[in-house]
Amino acid sequence: MKKVKSKYEILRQKIYIIIYGTSTLAGKTFDLLLLVIILLSVVLIMMASIIRYDELYHDFFVISEWIITVFFSIEYILRIISNKKPLNYIFSFYGFVDLISLLPMYLSFFIPGSEALTVIRSLRLLRLFAILDLIPFLNQSSHIKESLRASMSKIIVFVYFIFVMSIILGTIMYIVEGRHNGFTNIPNSIYWCIVTMTTVGYGDIAPITPVGKAIASFIMIMGYGIIAVPTGIVTAELAKNRKGKKNQKNCPRCKMYIYNEYANFCYNCGEKFIDGAVKINN
Repeated sequence: MKKVKSKYEILRQKIYIIIYGTSTLAGKTFDLLLLVIILLSVVLIMMASIIRYDELYHDFFVISEWIITVFFSIEYILRIISNKKPLNYIFSFYGFVDLISLLPMYLSFFIPGSEALTVIRSLRLLRLFAILDLIPFLNQSSHIKESLRASMSKIIVFVYFIFVMSIILGTIMYIVEGRHNGFTNIPNSIYWCIVTMTTVGYGDIAPITPVGKAIASFIMIMGYGIIAVPTGIVTAELAKNRKGKKNQKNCPRCKMYIYNEYANFCYNCGEKFIDGAVKINN
């Protein structure tokens, strides 16, 4: 005998289709409305940080943010209720982002000014990729993530070398220039070295002596190489990653990588393959 679904179960399924159904009209409408509200919330927070506007429309900004926060709170609860495996959502990346986007307004009761952190909601705009069916872009981002992971050890060694060089050169500048020229202590001299090496150059501290200027010139020139090295490391890993995946098989519809070359359907979008995934070209 077929089991009759309860009204609660039917309602839960309808909510699930609206909230999670990016391929349905109702789902896409809801997600696009969600994106508009997220953008509105971020704009309101930025406008509220301007003193002139905050003095004129303070109450409007506060009420609007609370209305938006309540809306997101209800949405977060509905996502948990409508999901068959709520813990999967709660501990997922999007679940974590959705939760921390709610906290700043509630924390404002205990920590004044924390409501400005609601700009974290801009992270929720990542849902745009799923809504507009931009899965290939997400697939490409995995290549960048893999390249960064492969480059991490080399970059850490490089950063460690720069850190040591900053300490040595900063100490040398402290000895050469002295306190009377603005290099009041070694930490302050190291700060100057880092600012100069990264080509930021605030100008709050500057060498006066010829020897100090010569050392500063060396640090400036070295700074250009420091900027280029991490970029070169990641670029090399990207090229290696691209070469290694040159012959991989991808779905012709969503461009997702096919792990099983004999699969008949795409595990991501359900596209049917002709004579298996072996016939798929990039």
